[in-house]
Amino acid sequence: MRRPDRLLFCLAVLLLCVGLGRDAADRWIDRTDLPPLFSATSTEVLDRNGALLRVYTVEDGRWRLAAAPGSVDPGYLGMLIAYEDKRFYRHNGVDLLAMVRAAGQAVRHGTVISGGSTLSMQVARLLENSGTGRLSGKLRQVRVALALERRLSKEQILQLYLERAPFGGNLEGVRAATLAWFGKEPRRLTPAEAALLVALPQSPEARRPDRDHTAATSARDRVLARAARDGLLTPEAAAAARTEPVPVTRRPFPALAPHLSDRALAQDPLATRHDLTVDASLQRSLERLARDTAHGLPPEASIAMIVADHQSGDILASVGSANYDATDGRQGFVDMTVAHRSPGSTLKPLVYAMAFDRGLAHPQTLIDDRPVSFGRYAPQNFDGAFRGQITVTEALRQSLNIPVVLLLDEIGPAHLMDTMRRSGVSASLPGDQAGLAVALGGVGVTLSDLARLYAMLAQGGIERPLHWRKGAAITGQQSVLSRAAAWHVSDILAGLAPPPGAPARRIAYKTGTSYGHRDAWAVGFDGRHVAAVWIGRPDGTPMPGAFGGDLAAPVLFEAFQRLKPRVDPLPPPPPETLILSTAALPQPLRRFAGRDALFEPEADAPKLIFPPDGARLPISGQTLTVKLRDGAPPFTWMANGQPLKTGSHRREAQLDGITQGFSTLSVIDARGRSSKVTVWID
Repeated sequence: MRRPDRLLFCLAVLLLCVGLGRDAADRWIDRTDLPPLFSATSTEVLDRNGALLRVYTVEDGRWRLAAAPGSVDPGYLGMLIAYEDKRFYRHNGVDLLAMVRAAGQAVRHGTVISGGSTLSMQVARLLENSGTGRLSGKLRQVRVALALERRLSKEQILQLYLERAPFGGNLEGVRAATLAWFGKEPRRLTPAEAALLVALPQSPEARRPDRDHTAATSARDRVLARAARDGLLTPEAAAAARTEPVPVTRRPFPALAPHLSDRALAQDPLATRHDLTVDASLQRSLERLARDTAHGLPPEASIAMIVADHQSGDILASVGSANYDATDGRQGFVDMTVAHRSPGSTLKPLVYAMAFDRGLAHPQTLIDDRPVSFGRYAPQNFDGAFRGQITVTEALRQSLNIPVVLLLDEIGPAHLMDTMRRSGVSASLPGDQAGLAVALGGVGVTLSDLARLYAMLAQGGIERPLHWRKGAAITGQQSVLSRAAAWHVSDILAGLAPPPGAPARRIAYKTGTSYGHRDAWAVGFDGRHVAAVWIGRPDGTPMPGAFGGDLAAPVLFEAFQRLKPRVDPLPPPPPETLILSTAALPQPLRRFAGRDALFEPEADAPKLIFPPDGARLPISGQTLTVKLRDGAPPFTWMANGQPLKTGSHRREAQLDGITQGFSTLSVIDARGRSSKVTVWID
């Protein structure tokens, strides 16, 4: 065979071998069993603006957060690729030039000077948690890297590195690193921060800043020097970056709105991202307010708060306790925004609004604050005193018990419960049937539902669902009260005296104290927002001396101050609102009488006050002293139907001739009104 023919033959055989080898290599790469590519990342809870509220570790206790290349500082990415894999976007997973260079350096210096691993090979090692020293391990990394390049894009491979690279301890991925070491997201990094992040994964434990600050600083400075050499930084910028201190401790991960975050996770445990309506800045401020307030509370007492936009229904802050991680007996793990507790007097505005709606009363209607009983139930005012005849406005502002019970007796407790239900309140009754005590807090409601009830009042009687998931659709809105009734109540509540130092008539609010001083409440709203505060012991034990006006109201006003510099004004009265004085009201609205008014004695009718009804008196054959109150003289005194004294103008008399046994004593005034008692004479 001639020489040219032999050369052509050898070339053909060589090409055939190369082709066969390439095909074999392709089949070898295609048959690669890849490890799981996308492992679990930490579940994240984000606020309304995308800020991190809370993050949970993955199952093995590691912080591993999702990180797309587009969400990472470009300067860091450029520094990473220049330092670790200059030809990342040009090779197919293995950089032969880098490997040859690394091998040559190792031969010349007798030790490893630089590695030949590409970012793709490092991802392969991270996915399989394999070592780097053994030849078999390196070969496996080469194979997996080549396979990764065929099945994933460069951006996807880079994302795997950004999520899996180790940064010391239980930190994996660049987002976990920036949050732990710098307390921020990786969107914007200084050159010094970027250089530290490039250096840490090469030896994450030996270079941990909190363990060996010197090693971490030296490694960072070497990356900065390389960046200056490669033209990524000017010498001046690199020198300035070296003066920036390296952090010495890890920062805690965000843990805002922990109760609400736990609730979101429980509702959808498979989701890795939960977007809430909460505002991180406000949430942080109110959690701090709760902790500060708790310092001045009795032992084991806690606090809960909710702030919402009653126009959109967005919950902007939800504080379930004074301190979620507290170990001081305050049971901080209990979310008191959803616990059923007695609301005290905070339901009274709803009763008055229902009375306005039904035409039973007007804010200027006169109503009696006097002793009254309904069977065995005899409500008392908080201070045990009676004010007589006052306007409904003053009765609500003074939070008197008897007038509101009189109104509820006319309305019916069942109707109150139905109105609460239509307002979105899921109330719990201690018995099977609602009684008049519901108006005074004899029912269980949650802080969340109470905020929703007051949001309805703020919205002119329209039901206002409150929600904490971003993008939640508002459905099922209905009219619960008339606009005029809701406005009247708002106007009355706005006239309550605010806590010392707070501006007047800016917030319509009501306080409440449950029976036994177990719960202290304050709920209020302005033209845009509604807020609710609860203070008490989670276990329900009393806090003697605790009042809603003293404890909860100042916190409510402070919450509004932290929410915004100036409150939004309350709306003007609707056109149909009846604003009149008592004298100008229609006759039926001037004074509340009730359905049994025709059968009740007049307020100034005579009343025998001594002896009391049912008394046993050892005075047989002697003079009996009797006394009365009210009535119009002259009076006629009688015993067992027989007149004993007539024409008396005094309200005290001496009666003779009372026989032993039962006697009925009575008195009749000049207008024919009477009062009687039955006594036993020994």
